[in-house]
Amino acid sequence: MNERDSEAVAAMLRARGYRIVADEDDCDILLLNTCSVRDAAEQKAIGKAGYLQQRKKRQPDFVLGILGCMAQNRGAALLDQLPDVDLIVGTQKFHQVPGYLDNLRAAREAGVPVGRSIVDIGEEEGSQNTIRDHLVPGPEEVDGVERQVTAFVSIQQGCNMACSFCIVPKTRGDERSRPMEDIVAECRALAARGVREITLLGQIVTSYGRRDYVHTEGTSPFVQLLERVHAIDGLARIRFTSPHPRGFKEDLVAAYGRLPKLCPYVHLPMQSGSDRILRAMNRPYTRDRYREIVGALRAVNPGMYLSTDVIVGFPGETEEEFAATRELFTACDFDMAYIFKYSTRTGTPAAEMAEQVTEEVKERRNQELLALLQQNSLRRTATLIGTEEEVLVEGRDKSGARFTGRTRGNRVCVFDADPRLVGELVPLRITRASVSTLYGELRPGRE
Repeated sequence: MNERDSEAVAAMLRARGYRIVADEDDCDILLLNTCSVRDAAEQKAIGKAGYLQQRKKRQPDFVLGILGCMAQNRGAALLDQLPDVDLIVGTQKFHQVPGYLDNLRAAREAGVPVGRSIVDIGEEEGSQNTIRDHLVPGPEEVDGVERQVTAFVSIQQGCNMACSFCIVPKTRGDERSRPMEDIVAECRALAARGVREITLLGQIVTSYGRRDYVHTEGTSPFVQLLERVHAIDGLARIRFTSPHPRGFKEDLVAAYGRLPKLCPYVHLPMQSGSDRILRAMNRPYTRDRYREIVGALRAVNPGMYLSTDVIVGFPGETEEEFAATRELFTACDFDMAYIFKYSTRTGTPAAEMAEQVTEEVKERRNQELLALLQQNSLRRTATLIGTEEEVLVEGRDKSGARFTGRTRGNRVCVFDADPRLVGELVPLRITRASVSTLYGELRPGRE
């Protein structure tokens, strides 16, 4: 979601006449889009901004801005640590950034002292509808730039779930959905530009439109949206993130059996395998219900790929409760997982809970699950060696020498290919596998 917000701001700036540069040392304006999910993310952003402030001593007109969740969470208080920051813009005001930068530039060009930093973290009705612009190569970049074949589309922002460990409701606000017609039009326009795969984004993406649209014959608004995006010509694949287990009712599970463009990959946050801890987290499901969802998805498609989120060391988590998490984690046979040590976020209910777990215990539990994940991922990828997978060719890999793409199960692949295949679905024979990456060869005649 932060990537999508950053891209939208960049697209707005380019439309206003600003030029995006590749190297931060070459810019006159630098905007840091920040995260607040964990304290480490905020500290990293503050450290980076502190370092960047020093440029003002040798480049007085350099403009430094902080955007996004940390800006929303801390607001003007950031100026106590970062007094030379020019712009602090929250999560509902991304679309105001070009105007604020124009004002800063105009004042400086006129020789008018700017004086105060601009701080805007207010709520704005309809702000969810402003994240719609996509960055396309500028006229000076067309030659040699491979076309975009995947895209993120924001469909919903904010969260009403109130998980006791999470600061997102504070930084992103209440749940708000975009109009379905606007989303479908955006997806259609992307497909017309050559985008083959779209990922629908939301804080709780499966809650999309629940206050704005009615269930039709047992079909939720989110599944209705999936159906409409599925019908777009030229689009080959659909993904979405991040859902909530409570959103996986019968209609969404069944969609994986009847919508062939919907990739058989689900990111399904588990967080804990202990019912008591889930209640303390304010997660409205049980371990048994979670296993039911996993079983239902694999019944619809036995080849379903699953990833998850897990928090270890939540306040009060005992060894027995961690063992329950480890058991459920193993039973669900995940392909990938994001495993986090619980991070105290001031202002959340969990921060005030008794029996905070020590960092030493968190680290041990974290390493136990990471070891299980590595073993499982290696085993799962090893089963693909010798098989043929459909891969969407996305572009060159980081080395620039080979090409990369993903399977329908969201596995990253690296292979040799001709540039003309970018945007094509190709059969790839898997010859080697690591924990997270597959390596392969194209079928003769397709390379």
